[in-house]
Amino acid sequence: MKKIVLSVAFFCALSYANAQIKMPAPSPAQTVKQEFGLSNIELSYSRPVKKGRKIFGDLVPYNAVWRTGANGATTLTFGDNVVIGGKEIPAGKYGLLSIPGAASWTLIITKQTDVTSPAAYKQEQDVVRVAAKVKPSGTSVENFTIQFDNIQPESCDLIISWDKSIVTLPIKTNVDAKIMASIEESMKSDKPAYFQSAFYYLESGKDLKQAETWFAKAVEAQPNAFWIRYQQARALAKLGKKAEAKEAALKSKELANAANNQDYVTLNNKLISSLK
Repeated sequence: MKKIVLSVAFFCALSYANAQIKMPAPSPAQTVKQEFGLSNIELSYSRPVKKGRKIFGDLVPYNAVWRTGANGATTLTFGDNVVIGGKEIPAGKYGLLSIPGAASWTLIITKQTDVTSPAAYKQEQDVVRVAAKVKPSGTSVENFTIQFDNIQPESCDLIISWDKSIVTLPIKTNVDAKIMASIEESMKSDKPAYFQSAFYYLESGKDLKQAETWFAKAVEAQPNAFWIRYQQARALAKLGKKAEAKEAALKSKELANAANNQDYVTLNNKLISSLK
């Protein structure tokens, strides 16, 4: 009987020892997926908290390789080729490491995607290194943060901030050649993408007369599309054809009113006012 009691006690103790208690992560993980160019960039990292500590030059030593976060490795996955530090980087998954300094950091894109300590880092696996100046922040950032900002069709910034330090990594891509090739193919098809092609020409500052022609064809195909007529009016205004631009904007406003779309009513009012 005594042996049975001891066995039960043993298994109870073992069960207790193996029990898991779920608690909030001290450095929560975050995944950010940012549309960029014709694809996207996915960032995965963990966010340590300052908690009153001195960060750079203490918790994070100067002049030493840092995983640029906490817990696991920080990674970037590019859905398309990008250019960083003047070097073209093929689409794929890479590690993001850094060597912080008081005035400047070295940001490293590496083929290694599992570096969690300086000992695991192999410099020969570097894809590119970029020097980034430290910009002092007016306020203290409590949670280590990496985010995308200044997002343009062919460029964006990866911004790293913690405590009172901010560093920026510019990222570029080349989408123009691909879009122009797509437009060329579209114009050979049975149903050319007149509106999209014209809008791209308008936004990227290409041949506005060609954009004007394509907008006219798009309006002909969809005469009640107020959003097409609005962009047509913008193109005409840029060409200096104020009377035609105003006519297109007034028609767009009329159609937008009928569709109860006040956003385009407002946009057209502003455009009409600028043509006076």
